[in-house]
Amino acid sequence: MEKRTENAAQIGLFGAAGAAGQSIARALSAAGRSYRVIGRGEAALKASFGHDGLADIVTWNPDAPASIAAAAEGLQTAVYLVGVPYHRFDQHPVLMQKTLAGLRAAGVRRLILIGTVYPYGRARSQPVTESHPREPHTFKGKMRLAQENLVIDAHGRDGLETLVLRLPDFYGPGVERSFLHGVFDGAAKGTRAQMVGPIDVPHEFVFMPDVGPVVERLSRTPEAFGRVLHLAGAGTITQRAIAERAYALARREPKLMVAGKTTLRIAGLFNPMMRELVEMHYLLTDPVVLDDSALTGLIGPVTKTSYEAGIAQSLAAAQRAAARHPGAQAA
Repeated sequence: MEKRTENAAQIGLFGAAGAAGQSIARALSAAGRSYRVIGRGEAALKASFGHDGLADIVTWNPDAPASIAAAAEGLQTAVYLVGVPYHRFDQHPVLMQKTLAGLRAAGVRRLILIGTVYPYGRARSQPVTESHPREPHTFKGKMRLAQENLVIDAHGRDGLETLVLRLPDFYGPGVERSFLHGVFDGAAKGTRAQMVGPIDVPHEFVFMPDVGPVVERLSRTPEAFGRVLHLAGAGTITQRAIAERAYALARREPKLMVAGKTTLRIAGLFNPMMRELVEMHYLLTDPVVLDDSALTGLIGPVTKTSYEAGIAQSLAAAQRAAARHPGAQAA
């Protein structure tokens, strides 16, 4: 484990190298707060955070409670962002159990889990509030529910306070693990956008750069702990509308290749990722749209980037990436 000890970080981001971790880190840095980034790979952490003097870089083994405790040493608050391969969601509750043991051993006082809508299952009503029943009908939803329950049940035990913040699907500049990544990549390169449909159903996406400031505020809001809260996007929009806007900004005609559920099943015979998307396809036909009035009632108004601005920023990032690899562009 490597650690830059010149910073007295009180908040640590476990699984920091992803898009959410980078968004939260930027918000903490903007607020002048020292923070610790914790991940499996030192190179990825250094590439993302090595430029920031407020960042304390630590590597860990999330399978080992002793390593977790060492990574958490001296922290007051932990933000949990750890991802697992899409076909290994069974690891979510296992890793959370180990993380909780490690955090307790290190004397961490607060834990924020960045969650998803998966535990709800199919929405009974729209928009969905935090009181909506959690009745997942998918394996991934059940694993996320088990993870959440561990965090919720840990509140008030051994001096630990916990918070679950649920997010909808997300997008943003350079965010590759998004349903919309293929849209911006295709518009930037002049190639076909690889999409999963249906693409004409109103859907909710949160702009990833908007997440960090919310988590930063929640981390210093004692009243938020012991709760589950939602962060919603800037309303709903269809994937087609996003694609049309992105291609228009790129001054290109839209080129869309849309895979439906049947196509996913067939592709899944050869591609494990496509196979895993099949059970979550219901979120595209019957999206879960979140109500975040409880969050705004607690911390006040939340800045939400409009889809128009978010699409423009995401496309610009994709165009910069395409310019770095000009051989990938189509005529």
